Amino acid sequence: MASTFKAPSSTLWTSLDAARATGGAARGRWYATGVSIDARSVRPGDLFVAICGEKVDGHDFVQDAFAAGAVAAVVHRPVAGVASDSLLVVPDTLTALEDMARAARGRCSAKMVGITGMAGKTATRNMLQAVMSSCGQAHASEQNFNDHWGVPLSLARMHAGTDYGIVEMGMMGEDELIPLSLLTRPHVAVITNCTHAQIERSTEIISGMDAHGIAILNRDNEQFDILRHEATAQGILHVFTFGYHEKSDARIVECLPASNGQRLSVDVLGEAFTLTLRETSLYAAHNAVATLLVARLLHGRLDRAVAALEEFDHKQGAGHEIMELHDPHNPVALIEGNGRLSSMQAAFKVTALIDPGRGARRIAILGGMLELGNKNDADFMLPLKAENVDLVYTCRSAPGRICDTAANQQTPPRIQLAEIVPDVLAPGDVVMVKGSRGGRFNVVVEALRSFAGKRHIANING
Repeated sequence: MASTFKAPSSTLWTSLDAARATGGAARGRWYATGVSIDARSVRPGDLFVAICGEKVDGHDFVQDAFAAGAVAAVVHRPVAGVASDSLLVVPDTLTALEDMARAARGRCSAKMVGITGMAGKTATRNMLQAVMSSCGQAHASEQNFNDHWGVPLSLARMHAGTDYGIVEMGMMGEDELIPLSLLTRPHVAVITNCTHAQIERSTEIISGMDAHGIAILNRDNEQFDILRHEATAQGILHVFTFGYHEKSDARIVECLPASNGQRLSVDVLGEAFTLTLRETSLYAAHNAVATLLVARLLHGRLDRAVAALEEFDHKQGAGHEIMELHDPHNPVALIEGNGRLSSMQAAFKVTALIDPGRGARRIAILGGMLELGNKNDADFMLPLKAENVDLVYTCRSAPGRICDTAANQQTPPRIQLAEIVPDVLAPGDVVMVKGSRGGRFNVVVEALRSFAGKRHIANING
């Protein structure tokens, strides 16, 4: 009497399903509860896919994967010391992973969300996973799995009963986002932001969508009009927006620092409410309203989404901080971070949102920002003027001709800046420090950090 083969409910792939998806040959019978392409991260019950990279051949680590608890391996050649009934043999392992991704996507009825952009996509993905998990079974990309290996791996790990799938896609070279979108076939595509040079690459995320698809765009992005045109030109009939702009479908009405994060007043498709984010990233408000907009469009209600966002606590990354200097009852607020242009513009926005004390000032301290390259003065001066910055300090390596054009501006060397600035601060001042660590501008930040009586209140991840 033939024995029956019954896989447990936690099964992700059986040998039969994987063989059908890939067209490969599986001699034995097994079931896998996970998928891995890195022998170092294999968990008991995983199916290991032996990808061949430019420098590393996954076949060399098949035995290590089994030692870590893998139940089977996808290979394109025999592996010494490994029983053939534990192998799924295919012509090409990367193609097999893509085939499994395609099959996983096809066997579930999940609402799929694709996310791309120059910055903020990972934070938005994490927020969205937390929010949609409160509405149903949500599956999301892990870590930085957003490339031609990571996206198919993320999809291959998706269970058939998933309600919401959230896939991050990195903006790489031209046409590289297209196959990832075709694999994912998103119902909703979120573009967090992009530069002019990235417009065509970012809109490639739309490639896998049909006419019923929804594009969600950052209304505050300088490239918004072009992005919207590109989306509609590709047949997308439904375009929604988020941001501070008054015409945004999901609008940030007000964003103020709070002792435990940020206090937001928002309006999402006519629903107005307030919430406190534990997440204090410079992009957190944009990420939050984009997340709420997706939740509203896919789930229809926002009560659970808002509650989940208020519980969400993002711990990854570093790069920006808000600190209090002097007396905590009448502090100086310090905003510090790196020299990326998009990050700097976001810091200007946060600086503008913090009200100085009576008679106090908004002060910008700008270093030689190597990451920015050659930028026009307007890239720096217009945001400074728009956000009512009262005083600008720049070291002599600052970009462009800021030193010549900024009103109320001082230009000592960075070492003198480190000595001068702490002494001129007054209670209530709001100070933004932006400069490249590569330019050794961190000496200024460290001088402020070591200022007597400081009290750290929040980490802001950029």
